[in-house]
Amino acid sequence: MNRYVILGTAGHIDHGKSALVKAMTGVDPDRLKEEKARGITIDLGFADLSFDDGLTIGIVDVPGHERLVKNMLAGAGGIDMVAMVIAADEGVMPQSREHLAICDLLGINRGLIVLTKSDLVEPDWLELVTDDVREFTAGTFLEGADIVPVSSKTGDNLDVLKKRIHDIAVDVPAKSEKGIFRLPIDRVFTLKGFGTVITGTALSGRISVDEPVEILPKAWKSRVRGLQSHGKTIRTARAGQRVAINLQGIEKDELSRGDILTVPERLKSTSVIDARLRLLKDSPPVKSRSLVHFHAGTAETIARVILYETDILKPGEEAFCQFRLQKSLVAMSRDRFVIRRFSPLATIGGGIVLDSTPHRRKRSEGVSDLETFHSGSLQDAVEVKIRRQGIYGMTLPELEGWIRGNLPDIRNAAKILVETGAAVAVEHHLVHKDALSVFRDEALALLKGFHKKYPMKPGMPKEELRSLFPGLSLKIFSGLLERLREVIIEQDRVRSAGFKVALSEADEAGKAEVLKLIQQGGLQPPFVKELAAKLAMPERVVSDMLKLMSSAGLLKRINDSLYISSDRYKEMMDMLKVFFSEKTEMTVAQFRDLINATRKYALPYLEHLDAAKITLRTGDVRKFLIKN
Repeated sequence: MNRYVILGTAGHIDHGKSALVKAMTGVDPDRLKEEKARGITIDLGFADLSFDDGLTIGIVDVPGHERLVKNMLAGAGGIDMVAMVIAADEGVMPQSREHLAICDLLGINRGLIVLTKSDLVEPDWLELVTDDVREFTAGTFLEGADIVPVSSKTGDNLDVLKKRIHDIAVDVPAKSEKGIFRLPIDRVFTLKGFGTVITGTALSGRISVDEPVEILPKAWKSRVRGLQSHGKTIRTARAGQRVAINLQGIEKDELSRGDILTVPERLKSTSVIDARLRLLKDSPPVKSRSLVHFHAGTAETIARVILYETDILKPGEEAFCQFRLQKSLVAMSRDRFVIRRFSPLATIGGGIVLDSTPHRRKRSEGVSDLETFHSGSLQDAVEVKIRRQGIYGMTLPELEGWIRGNLPDIRNAAKILVETGAAVAVEHHLVHKDALSVFRDEALALLKGFHKKYPMKPGMPKEELRSLFPGLSLKIFSGLLERLREVIIEQDRVRSAGFKVALSEADEAGKAEVLKLIQQGGLQPPFVKELAAKLAMPERVVSDMLKLMSSAGLLKRINDSLYISSDRYKEMMDMLKVFFSEKTEMTVAQFRDLINATRKYALPYLEHLDAAKITLRTGDVRKFLIKN
């Protein structure tokens, strides 16, 4: 069975990293003309080393110059193991220390030390350098690691080095193919006849030819036109492989290092990240609101760090914090990151992304959610995140794109939450039971206040209630309401289950007076404003009374300003039937004379009859639509 492991080189400039890669693989990782001319690695280089048992090791060769550490970081994200390269004639140097610190911050925990240029030193000197290296790596993941002296020039010990690399690589846990496919882009170029090609290390998942992809944070959509890995054309790329992807319908200039290629509609770009930050022991202190260089995957941007629970972080200490990024990037919970001092440039710390879609946090509320994201189980993290989303909830695809993990495990965590009643499924969104409880309390309180203010209204308009929950979609709002046994939904209105329209004694007296005035008015009753003025009552109260009486069948609503008694309405309908039994058309004037009313009343009546499809207006006349 084929296996793929990524080995990264690390070490100071001119310590022979590229020469070592070429000696082991036959491939010169220095591809740029400037690199060959100057004899130093400027950008990332790549090669591969294959073994008879199916193991293929992709090698990422990084630059060692201090000014190019950001390029080194762009290649370090997908590394499984490291070869710390130290020149035997120089020993441990500044970038040796910085690169080792970076590997530690990124969670790399396997590797070995390679003493290059061994042909240039005497055995006694080599022994001294070896002792120095053991002291240098003490307390790090390379403590006790193999130290292999080699000469890229003579080939001495290269076979031993390959064997040691193989033995370490076979114990590297395979990257998961059950996660979302993610490939941070480290190179973009074009090939004649093929178009745009990107390369990177597949961190998780798998992708095949002809499948759709999305490139973030730019949100470009494309399709996989072709795939290559380690110089071979393949149909499917898998986690752990160095991959070149030929993209369909997208230009080279539209992409850049730092972008991420993934499956559509899963991951989201972000400009705010909650994290756990650890400073190196030799780092300067970091004050809250300081500017730093933030590196995640192949992306790099300037960020302002906001410390939680403290105003200053001292060397060697850890803290929860928030990074506010100048440029959006893509990160998932449990991803690693590194920060460098704003100026002068130097690696000072790093840590773990905890939440790439954080909520606004009050300083007084604590960081219990971040503690769960940092040290809790996947099940706990998923539940806390859903609870944090409140009534808006999260879809399963959003959850899958939020936290790094196997998709079956994330789906099972969501399933358990629903089965145990910790969450409910509302329109494909998972909403925590605590959020549903808060929604219930708020909705009932709002309805109670509405019923108190408008006791004659049959309920609160549904859309009016939803507007009091900003940003909540109609589907989720309706789904949440349907889960409340304490409310009743009637068409476009909502009321508390125990609410009934009730009038006070004064309102009952007013209702009788309103009905009397309307009945006395016949087919020319007072309008709402006139009724309110005559009774010295608020127009809103009178309007509510009229609607209530209309729903009870005592009145007939013509429009919001005009109501007539049900008896008078029946009389009008009878007159229309008699009229149209003799004639086929009726003018406005004829209708006005028929009901013995002014034009002020005739027109609203006719508009009502038209809307109710009792009459049909054709030009200046009406026809009767009800058959006798």
